[in-house]
Amino acid sequence: MPPNDSPKNNGQNAMTVLDEFPARLDALRAELGRLGLDGFIVPRADEHQGEYVPPGSERLAWVSGFTGSAGLAVVLKDKAAIFVDGRYTLQAEAETPAGLFELCSSSGASVVDWIAENLGAKEKLGYDPWLMTLAQVNRYQAACEKADAEIKAVPENPLDAVWQDQPPPPTAAAIIHETAFAGVTAEAKRAEIADTLAGGKIDAAVLTMPDSIAWLLNIRGNDVPFSPLCLAFAVLNADASAELFIDGRKVTDALKDHLGPEVRCREPDDFAAALDTLGWEKKSVRLDPETAPAWVHQRLDAAGALIRAGADPCQLPKAKKNEVQLDGMRSAHRRDGASLTRFLAWLETKAGDGEVTEFSASETLESLRRDNEHFRGLSFATISGAGPNGAIVHYRVTPDTDRVLEPGTLYLVDSGAQYLDGTTDVTRTVAIGTPTDAMRRHFTLVLKGHIALATARFPNGTTGSQLDVLARRALWAEGLDYEHGTGHGVGHFLGVHEGPQRISKHPNRVALEPGMVVSNEPGYYETGAYGIRIENLVCVRSGENPANTLSFETLTLAPIDRALIDTTLMTPDETAWLDAYHARVRDEIAPLVDTDTKAWLERVTQPL
Repeated sequence: MPPNDSPKNNGQNAMTVLDEFPARLDALRAELGRLGLDGFIVPRADEHQGEYVPPGSERLAWVSGFTGSAGLAVVLKDKAAIFVDGRYTLQAEAETPAGLFELCSSSGASVVDWIAENLGAKEKLGYDPWLMTLAQVNRYQAACEKADAEIKAVPENPLDAVWQDQPPPPTAAAIIHETAFAGVTAEAKRAEIADTLAGGKIDAAVLTMPDSIAWLLNIRGNDVPFSPLCLAFAVLNADASAELFIDGRKVTDALKDHLGPEVRCREPDDFAAALDTLGWEKKSVRLDPETAPAWVHQRLDAAGALIRAGADPCQLPKAKKNEVQLDGMRSAHRRDGASLTRFLAWLETKAGDGEVTEFSASETLESLRRDNEHFRGLSFATISGAGPNGAIVHYRVTPDTDRVLEPGTLYLVDSGAQYLDGTTDVTRTVAIGTPTDAMRRHFTLVLKGHIALATARFPNGTTGSQLDVLARRALWAEGLDYEHGTGHGVGHFLGVHEGPQRISKHPNRVALEPGMVVSNEPGYYETGAYGIRIENLVCVRSGENPANTLSFETLTLAPIDRALIDTTLMTPDETAWLDAYHARVRDEIAPLVDTDTKAWLERVTQPL
């Protein structure tokens, strides 16, 4: 899955009739006029700034049609614009009704510049403080000041007032994540983070990210697509006690027993009063300015709390998987790799006959995964892209775009699953029939970058940004590149995109540490022709020789299409790596598949 300077869309509004959007915009503008506002900012976000949001928080999709998981719209009285980065440009063009929104790339004309240029003097631009961080609000406030205008927080989101059939908030019961899978008890985690707070003379941490709360308390949920999250807020105190602000309909007696007496469950409506109490008692409070809603910061500040800005204290410990979690990830990837291998073997016999389509291929792969032990669902919506659709980084097949897998084309499938013992994410690009020389050259350049990163050894303190060039070097030498990052962190039965680590040419100060899981996924995209991406998940391990170095252990196990490799471009070391990888895939996957698939696997994993 492309990195989290590149999340996936969930396509929830893809089938909305385009004729509905003008009426929706008109209704929103009428409501803004009633509130005395001249415009409104519509981010693709919920109160937790999550990658995936519940249906009732898909406000950007409802008003614009754009279903990507990163974007923002600004609606003014007589014009509107939607902002996406290069990963989503083609998708936004396809989904946003022509003429209603000006499509702007966030890497070109920025939101700030557009607001400054289009908002009139003395006008008021509204925003929902639950849906933006303080840093975002400050940026848009600066834009309003340049326009001699005003930015104004609204107590109720005006879009919610006109969204007549807005889905209600989710209420599914929270799920206990057993220590057998988590590796460490929730009590031990609370004590660890509380010690960190106490050491920094901080009285409490306000947690707004559901994945942090899930990790800390060993709970999971079903509130959003693809990520097993229970939407909630929490306050962790320096004495290791905690308050969990969660809809009471999600709380079972078993959950209360699991949390124990030191974790008090309270309704979400009590959250404001709890923040006020922290302020009135002059508590020092850790709050992550990059992820917390501006509303939380504003409430704490108004109450007099001593806000200590800093990273969410759970994010880094969560990213460093313990050995129980890593063993679970290895097991999950073996089962998952067996399913993908069965799919690739099936694909070779069926693709090109005129009957296999993007959708039917995706459905077949999902059905194979569903039989696996501990399967709990997909980790994201499968990208199943044939021919030119594979060049759309975040492509999502629909009935209107579904293509047949035709001879002479490439097929890109990026998929993954959630298991109780781990999360998977893998991309393979497959030749349907005979590939062209250009396809083979581009694929091999991507493979060389993949191998360069997989075999890297690096000193302690190295960041993913420092390693990113390894994956791009072969492409750069040919004047080629790709828009997305090279690697994103992956959770353990949590989000398929996880911070704080990543591998990207965009600066990142977080060093890679043992136990972190990241993706290795360079790519190349020929617009209108084909897309290529090779993705494995890897975990950071302490190097044995030389000392004080780190390296990667590849977790993903599935064949890489040898028909797409131009061996004349490969070095002996690169060939040796691929042969060794394929031998490992054969040894670990063969016992898990049927006789016919095993014979296919033996053939496609032979040395180059």
